[in-house]
Amino acid sequence: MRATTMELKTPIPETTIRSLKVGDLVEITGLIHTGRDAVHKYLHDGGTLPVDLRGGVLYHCGPVMVKEGGQWVCKAAGPTTSAREEPYQAEVIEKLGLRGIIGKGGMGDKTSAGCKQFGCVYLHAVGGAAQVLAECVKKVRAVYLLEEFGSPEAVWELEVEKFPCVVTMDAHGNSLHKEVFARSKAALEKLL
Repeated sequence: MRATTMELKTPIPETTIRSLKVGDLVEITGLIHTGRDAVHKYLHDGGTLPVDLRGGVLYHCGPVMVKEGGQWVCKAAGPTTSAREEPYQAEVIEKLGLRGIIGKGGMGDKTSAGCKQFGCVYLHAVGGAAQVLAECVKKVRAVYLLEEFGSPEAVWELEVEKFPCVVTMDAHGNSLHKEVFARSKAALEKLL
């Protein structure tokens, strides 16, 4: 694990992503986009987005947004559980040219294989810190598919600064989630 935090600026080159390892701490600056269940299913079924996400980061998040002075303002931006996107994630990584996925709880073997093949990492954001993470959102640049899916499921384009994450699935097939599960299972078997 790196002793320091690595700064990532979007769009992120594949070489940078492939240099990351499980356990690395990162801070993202630039544009990230949110995408939850409805968007993943929509993309899987052939839908497209009116924005280019190549080299970008997709955040499993349904942010709390309010209009202030005619502008959207992010009030809470915590991660949602990523496992629901497992059936679609590898395909979405390839289709959109993503370099990072942010969420919580990790993902499975299909996503891990997609990360390895297409040069992407899974980044864990701290659950329960939605207001703290919202402080990293400096501006809401745009929103897509709001009418189609509603606010939590829309694609929000967020300008972030030093958004903190931990690499828990790297582009080499390593998964901290799998390691923890295996150790927990072994410990449980000893107790039983």
